[in-house]
Amino acid sequence: MALLEINHLRKSYGQAEVLKNISLDVDRGEVIAIIGKSGSGKSTFLRCLNGLEVASSGDVTLDGVRLIQEEKSLKRLRLKVGMIFQQFNLFPHLSALDNVALGPRVVSGVAREIAQKKAHVMLDKVGLGARVHARPSELSGGQQQRVAIARALAMEPLILLCDEITSALDPELVGEVLAVVKHLAAEGMTLLMVTHEMRFARDVCTRVVFMHAGHIHEVGPPEEIFTAPKTPELRQFLGQ
Repeated sequence: MALLEINHLRKSYGQAEVLKNISLDVDRGEVIAIIGKSGSGKSTFLRCLNGLEVASSGDVTLDGVRLIQEEKSLKRLRLKVGMIFQQFNLFPHLSALDNVALGPRVVSGVAREIAQKKAHVMLDKVGLGARVHARPSELSGGQQQRVAIARALAMEPLILLCDEITSALDPELVGEVLAVVKHLAAEGMTLLMVTHEMRFARDVCTRVVFMHAGHIHEVGPPEEIFTAPKTPELRQFLGQ
């Protein structure tokens, strides 16, 4: 059974249908890149998967549990689905350590000492063990994004959603964040990534999903998607 099952997902804002009958199964340990033009529905898709947006119709099942569109179910879902955004959204007055420890303490009720020990481990994992007491203003953009990754990992998610997590970074900082994601993939973390980093998608991901106008237009292994696109829309996108 797939870890994540998405069946006939639709999302509309008034008369505008943003997601149109999306179905996708994600196995444990898969690393899936989601590519496509701006406005194709990629970010909305991810936000529906962790309950930040409520789907208009369709089913999402995670680890055998069907998501019900009500608040208690959504809260349980967010404990199992980590999400990292373009913007880092760190608390500026807290250290890296406290930013990472906050979720386990507040959401899961973990004792402060235990939460901070876990935060130390997660910051080590993303290469920031020496910067645990630094505040966000003392860190580069790449370091702040790595703190955001550590924060998501501290909640021990079953799956991690990444929404263009390098798009707000200077080019020289992109590599350090992608290196962390590559390491997580090698460890077996299940990942869905909206990304414009085509080389990363080709080299690291197990599958690539191309979204166009609210549909999943093509899906397949990277070699197939990048060397033998089946539709003119994907050929045009890759040509750009």
